[in-house]
Amino acid sequence: MSVADTGGVSTSYNRLQQLKSFDESKAGVKGLVDSGITKLPQIFIRPPEELAADNQTPSQFTIPVIDLKGVSGDRSKVVAAVREAAETVGLFQVVNHGVPLKVLEETLTAARQFHELPQEVKGEYYTRDKMKKVKYGSNFDLYRTRYANWRDTLLCVMGPDPLHPQELHLVCRFVI
Repeated sequence: MSVADTGGVSTSYNRLQQLKSFDESKAGVKGLVDSGITKLPQIFIRPPEELAADNQTPSQFTIPVIDLKGVSGDRSKVVAAVREAAETVGLFQVVNHGVPLKVLEETLTAARQFHELPQEVKGEYYTRDKMKKVKYGSNFDLYRTRYANWRDTLLCVMGPDPLHPQELHLVCRFVI
């Protein structure tokens, strides 16, 4: 493996092998951190020129807010607002959705607790199987993007059929 002048980033490596090794470990990004790595794997490194190009976004960025009470039950206005936000910005915040703050806080706590579980336990949920309703993974698009993102995800598919509580790990099961 050769090392270029670009800050010690390797210019020649087997990307597919590194991706498979990372994916097959079922440990995710948190597993890399917990293993005590001292050097970022190359699959996560983007060249400085690409990072500079990404930083050309305006410094004044506003996240659209979708207020479910503010549209007085007019579903078409909600759909239009969501469509506009998704198409122009790519994300949005929903307010006045009726989910109690306690439930939101408990959900975040459960997600944190899940990610703090031992790798062997989380690994049982690690999958790329589209049919699974509870999935733990890292980079849903791992094999399709040029650079992996430094993130892990716990995904729970709640519809169209309800998720059976037994499919969730115990730390996530009793959020009400």
